Amino acid sequence: MRTPSLDIEYKTPEQLTKMREAGLVVASALARLRDAVAPGVSTADLDALAEETIRGAGAVPSFKGYQGFPATICASVNEQIVHAIPSPKQVLRDGDVISLDCGAILDGWHGDAAITVAVGEIDPKITRMIRVAEDSMWAGIAAGARALRTGRGRLTDISAAIEASIRGAGGRYGIVRGYGGHGIGTEMHQDPHVLNYGRPGKGPRLVPGMALAIEPMLTLGSPDTAELADGWTVITRDRSTAVHVEHTVAFFADGVLVTTAEDGGRERLGELVTTAAGVPSS
Repeated sequence: MRTPSLDIEYKTPEQLTKMREAGLVVASALARLRDAVAPGVSTADLDALAEETIRGAGAVPSFKGYQGFPATICASVNEQIVHAIPSPKQVLRDGDVISLDCGAILDGWHGDAAITVAVGEIDPKITRMIRVAEDSMWAGIAAGARALRTGRGRLTDISAAIEASIRGAGGRYGIVRGYGGHGIGTEMHQDPHVLNYGRPGKGPRLVPGMALAIEPMLTLGSPDTAELADGWTVITRDRSTAVHVEHTVAFFADGVLVTTAEDGGRERLGELVTTAAGVPSS
């Protein structure tokens, strides 16, 4: 089953359930990283911990070696939005904020998720921006789940819900353009691209068998970006602080499963979560 203009990989319920196993590896790695974030810790230290966790679970890091990327995680600090390469020279300080993006492959299937974590005491404006980003991600996931149930929803219903959640939260946040979510499955990055803004009702229909990584990226200033000389690190052009969050979502016939959330998304989505993959209802 293929769309005419996009090469979307549709999975069976059994294959989506396998993606859940990869997602749980990512969830475990990010939980360990969250606990390890502290002043004096380097991003290289965090990278080593992530690789140890992923390989210890019998999985392989998705990022390491991907188009030449040299590390297991992307560890983006302050004005770094995404794709920053971990380094022993990047030592965290009190007041920093760090985005940790992590992927794992298990039995040929990918999981991909990101969290943004405070280092010690941070500016309350940044704490609020993290919450706004997280809420917008869940709003997008919920919109996708509702669209799936109607049978009439389209991809940009997710995009519009993310933007509406951000705009409705107050504040003047920059929604990063040019970067966003993506399809995921036997490869980490697949069609379709998932924007974090736009009008609803466009793009492919949301149907069972799809899997998407949904990942808002916000700034405290301009959404304009620049890429550093390393060819990977993306920063805010005005050097304002950025945040990035992400979950992988699998679409079943009776609802969605957030493969990279320990509870499958039950707490935030309630009955929109599938029962097909054995996710407990409480």
